[in-house]
Amino acid sequence: MDWNVRSAARLMVARVSCLALLAVACSADPEATGDGAGGGAGGAGGSSQPEGSSSSKGAGGSAVSSGSVAGAGGAGTGGDAPAGSGGSGGSSGGPSGSGSGGGAGGAGPLPDITVWIAGDSTVANGQTPCPSGWGGQVAALFDERVTVVNSAVGGRSVRTWLYNVKTTMDSAGECELERDSRGEPVLQARWTQMLDGMKPGDYLFIQFGINDGSSTCDRHVGLDAFKSSYGMMARAAEERGTQPVFVTPVSAISCNGSTARGTRGGYVTATHEAGAEYGVPVIDLHEHSVELYNTLGFCPVPGGDVSATTGGPVGEFFCDDHTHFSRSGAAQIAKLMAGAVRDQGLGLAAYLK
Repeated sequence: MDWNVRSAARLMVARVSCLALLAVACSADPEATGDGAGGGAGGAGGSSQPEGSSSSKGAGGSAVSSGSVAGAGGAGTGGDAPAGSGGSGGSSGGPSGSGSGGGAGGAGPLPDITVWIAGDSTVANGQTPCPSGWGGQVAALFDERVTVVNSAVGGRSVRTWLYNVKTTMDSAGECELERDSRGEPVLQARWTQMLDGMKPGDYLFIQFGINDGSSTCDRHVGLDAFKSSYGMMARAAEERGTQPVFVTPVSAISCNGSTARGTRGGYVTATHEAGAEYGVPVIDLHEHSVELYNTLGFCPVPGGDVSATTGGPVGEFFCDDHTHFSRSGAAQIAKLMAGAVRDQGLGLAAYLK
């Protein structure tokens, strides 16, 4: 082979080696000859992502000649690791200079995160055995690396949770919002405090749609305003590196004969539409709750509705109405949430017990 062909071949191998390094500096010398040339560096390890569930392997480094020294390991981090170890070195080149070595991503512990929750009374912690929301029960299903901050408040629509809302309706049919001197809506402190605390890797669960269907202000929220409110919250969370998750409103217990049926109507559809529009995962807690009620055989409800005198499984699950849960009922709804997190493959599943 003449000098020009050999030089071209060595230059091509060096370029391939550079590509394999990814974030690792290319150290191959295209003019190196003889036995002294080392193998290419190991590839970069898998990047660290809170969503990841396993470390990935970096591309192998290629030897540039018949060198006998293995290339350096690539700098890598494990798929779930905030700081993984470097990749393994490339193997030494054979006589034809084609040896290669894979740089494996390192492994490391999952970081501590916070799960933030915004919602209404079916989500709120509750101060007595009844009512109790699933947000007050879900922390027990995660390991010690998760802190749950549940800011759900009873009686709130998404807009009365977010803003100071007036009791008058505007020309578009939405409740008027209090505004500051710049004309911006006045935000509730619970939302601003949540935003101040959010960090990369955290999660934000949002569930409304039970009080929003009120015909009067201040709780009334139209479907378009409902979706845009969810979008605003999602974008604010994403700007802070926090993953939003929309949750359809949990169903009340209502029966068609011996079969439970859904009760939240357009707000279930609106939640799915908001998820599609803003690229946010949706947990269909409404559907899951109806399936649970059927599995537990709640229908027909004794007496036709839930009251203080309702006994049996229905009376144990709900308070003295058809909507709010006892602590044991809320715990079962929380398990539905955890199951959905796992089934939908959210990165948060890595923190479940």
